[in-house]
Amino acid sequence: MKLAFITPYPPSQVTLNEYGYHLTRSFIGKKEVDKIFILTNHLEDDREYSRYAEEGLDIIPCWDFDSWFTVLKLRKKLKELQPDAVILNLQFMTFGSGKIPAALGLLTPWMCKLLQIPSVVILHNITETVKLDTIGMADSKFKGNLFLWIGEQLTKFILKADLVGVTISQYVTILKEKYQAKNVVLLPHGNFELPERNYLPENLKEINLMAFGKFGTYKKAEVMIDAMEILEKKYPDLKFKSTVAGTDNPNVKGYIDSLKAKYSHLPNVEYTGYIPEEMVSKIFWDSTFVIFPYTTTTGSSGILHQAGSYGRACILPKIDDLERVVDEEGYGGAFFETDNAESLAEAVSSLIDDPEERKRIEDQNFKAAKGLPMGELAQWYLSHIQKLLPKKK
Repeated sequence: MKLAFITPYPPSQVTLNEYGYHLTRSFIGKKEVDKIFILTNHLEDDREYSRYAEEGLDIIPCWDFDSWFTVLKLRKKLKELQPDAVILNLQFMTFGSGKIPAALGLLTPWMCKLLQIPSVVILHNITETVKLDTIGMADSKFKGNLFLWIGEQLTKFILKADLVGVTISQYVTILKEKYQAKNVVLLPHGNFELPERNYLPENLKEINLMAFGKFGTYKKAEVMIDAMEILEKKYPDLKFKSTVAGTDNPNVKGYIDSLKAKYSHLPNVEYTGYIPEEMVSKIFWDSTFVIFPYTTTTGSSGILHQAGSYGRACILPKIDDLERVVDEEGYGGAFFETDNAESLAEAVSSLIDDPEERKRIEDQNFKAAKGLPMGELAQWYLSHIQKLLPKKK
């Protein structure tokens, strides 16, 4: 088979780039696959993609983030390549931070249908479970209702794909009941990689609180930094650090700079900027606790799976989707009240004061991360794609 993947890919900074990287690489060497095309977005210098080149895998930048014409450019490239099937790695802001280009890009599964190319979508979020006001999409009830309606129409276009996989069981229920979808399945998120187990010392002397991702909308670092200041007073003999690992969310440019100004009096806050793929492991290994400073969620969390891969305990807000994923996939952590620094500090304290419980959670998360490697997930895709191939004929 010749497979085309439509996905952001490192060093692109578009959301889901890392998931796209690990997903596509898991197909390399599969006996059913002759060629892999990665149809990704243009960079300022497309030659940067050469850092991630692999034999048997062609990285083809052919669309622009925030362009109105992405679906047309993808159509042209797919007609040229004539792949046997297309796998689309999507969430609702994959193709743009602007509402119109983001929406137009999501017509791509329908376009694949018109081209009669079998397609599989992995859909990481649905509008029904996202608080649109907290992710910068709607600042009034009217806009919220309007964008929910638009999201519903886009969902119908996404469901034109031959198969749509979602990573949370609740999403399956919503799509089947609300949209009468017959082509939706619960698709495991998969785990990026499983490095050699790296243990933290039992008695901690230095504690690094680390939050990873794009910040400024539903993910804000203030609650973590404020909690660190509380913990410093409670544990004067311990050395604390907060690591804000990532960049601004495209909808809130300047957010990281505002953090630097607000907390300029704290020398023990590190702002890493964009993390290239080859540095991700160091960020997680250097962390003591992986903090989730979320006010809402936008689907299953890749960061949760990475925390498990590196054997780290998670400090999580009490949010429905996140609690559901933790429970369904066998992860563990200490929970805090959303956007409450004192509650977050108490959650961290509970694991500082109980090293055995911390180690139990670390072991639990590492075990959960071993549950479904990407290589097995790739085999799942291939078996389903092979069932779709006769449709092309």
